[in-house]
Amino acid sequence: MKLHELKPNPGSVKERKRLGRGTASGQGKTGGKGQKGQNSRSGGGVRPGFEGGQMPLYRRLPKRGFTNIFATQYAEINVEVLNDMFEDGAIVTPNLLKETGILKRQLDGVKVLGNGEITKKLTVKANKFSKSAVEKIEAAGGKVEVI
Repeated sequence: MKLHELKPNPGSVKERKRLGRGTASGQGKTGGKGQKGQNSRSGGGVRPGFEGGQMPLYRRLPKRGFTNIFATQYAEINVEVLNDMFEDGAIVTPNLLKETGILKRQLDGVKVLGNGEITKKLTVKANKFSKSAVEKIEAAGGKVEVI
């Protein structure tokens, strides 16, 4: 096979619809846009969300509160996951959590939550800890370090 012999698979390439080219194509004259009106004009049509003059949905619904786009978002992890994934005496850091695949992304930091039980003695370094997580890690003989 040579480069000049290459061609696409049959049926994979479709010719584009050429509007306004005679009657044989079935798309001549008005080109599938019907007769007069806003949608038949060049650049015609209505903006997204327009409901023909009726009060649009985005204006009918009540507006409440706001979303703070500058808020810090923490990647959360429970102590039971730490207990399952790490050996006794390990030092757990956000980078290690990312490398092992426990956290997909770190966001603005890592917060350790106290869901589940922990029996292993771990040194956990994170940006934030819940009170219950601190109690459980220290009760198991581990240490907590805020980065």
